[in-house]
Amino acid sequence: MLRRAPLAIRGIDVNAPAPLELRAESLPQSAENSAADSPSASSTAAASWSQRLGAFGAAFDLAQVPAEVVAGAKLCILDAIGIAFASNTFDFAARTAAGIVDVAGAGEHVVIGRSERLPLRDAALLNGVLIHGLDYDDTHPGSVVHATASALPVVLAEGLKRGVSGARALAAYVLAVEADARIGLQAGGWWQKAGFHPTGVVGVFGAALAAGYLQGQSAEQLATGQGLALSMASGSMEFLDDGTWTKRLHPGWAASSGLTAASLARHGFESPRQAFEGRFGLFNTYLGGRWPGNDRDLLEGLGERWETATVAIKPYPVCHFNHACGDAALALQAEHGFKAVEVVSITARIHRNQMPVVCEPAAAKLCPQSDYDAKFSLPYFVAACLVRGRFGLQELEPASITDPDILALCAKVQCEHDEESAFPEYFSGQVEIHLRDGRRLERRERVNRGAAERPLSRQDIEAKFLANALLCVSPAQAEAVLAAVMGLEQAESLAALCALLPSS
Repeated sequence: MLRRAPLAIRGIDVNAPAPLELRAESLPQSAENSAADSPSASSTAAASWSQRLGAFGAAFDLAQVPAEVVAGAKLCILDAIGIAFASNTFDFAARTAAGIVDVAGAGEHVVIGRSERLPLRDAALLNGVLIHGLDYDDTHPGSVVHATASALPVVLAEGLKRGVSGARALAAYVLAVEADARIGLQAGGWWQKAGFHPTGVVGVFGAALAAGYLQGQSAEQLATGQGLALSMASGSMEFLDDGTWTKRLHPGWAASSGLTAASLARHGFESPRQAFEGRFGLFNTYLGGRWPGNDRDLLEGLGERWETATVAIKPYPVCHFNHACGDAALALQAEHGFKAVEVVSITARIHRNQMPVVCEPAAAKLCPQSDYDAKFSLPYFVAACLVRGRFGLQELEPASITDPDILALCAKVQCEHDEESAFPEYFSGQVEIHLRDGRRLERRERVNRGAAERPLSRQDIEAKFLANALLCVSPAQAEAVLAAVMGLEQAESLAALCALLPSS
């Protein structure tokens, strides 16, 4: 676990538990950064989580982040850009772009892998869709938040506009991930059960923090941005019942909303101070009785324990909950040499809290009607792995999701609760396969591949980036992007990187 000494920020201990109630007096607002030296927020003993997060952000610098965390952050950024490139070969990208261009018009900001240039917020929206649209982007396991998909679009748009250095852009990205991870963790795994997509609900807070940080906002302004983000948080899980596309929008909408919240905060728009713990704050409103309350400090370990280091980069373009079972099935097939036609039945076991996402409703999961249905079907994923001996983007094409061999095996998959699952720390999975010759094969993957304790190597991530990027751009452009991201902390600005992102 990576640690640094606690940060002392203007008299606020960011790691001190927040009390239930704030002091009655309101904090003064500033229209510009002239309030940066105001003592009001820092001298308030009963600082809210928003205020403490704002204080941390105002004093943050990349030099405080361990080198290995910075290295991991760059790999997450590289991975996200590669996925965005690949998304442009799918129909949803063109449809999304057409809809956004129709309402936004032309602008100056780049869109990854496309020729259109859009206004700042609209570019962030579309880039978020492209990063998340294939469900191939990274996940913070404990919170199940796809933080990069909402943080990176903000960093690219606002960072380029403000002319910040690559180091400050990286700091803004890490700041957003650290905030999102902790906000997501605070819910204790209840977001999905309450019907909310964690990335959509949580991502706007990190996005607002990153945007405000890039603008050089004061602690009070950053805290105000959190209160504004509260009224912009959204993201329904209803897409699970029919495999439609709305989840793809959630990170981009969070990025666009975070930019709006930060700008309003910078110009003095007032907001609630208890965005998270208040009577109608995030947790009480979105989770109700499911939230345990202030039993755990939202900002515990902030500046000491780096959640960015635990972000998992995906080896497969499907919901992270599925991965361990697919790896287990492929490992058994490689070890024992059986073919899919020899399988009589398969039992796939994951934690019961994961099952509503990838196992229910059972009938729909056995016969996905779209690529998005297939991404969130554990039976389809395991069946396709065994029929094809692999799982990549091609297994999400129409010819694959209607393949009679895959569907026949899919019908033989039953999902059960795994009593030994390590969820939510890891996305564990176990498969039990019965063959026609009477053999019963079983394998468990306790730690999903890509997790912090079982990470993909830098070589694996670079290979994934190149495979995705080359679907859209030339080898020379892909290699140039890779070099620009890997040297980002030395860059004077984001101009060189952003110049490489549109389609050539």
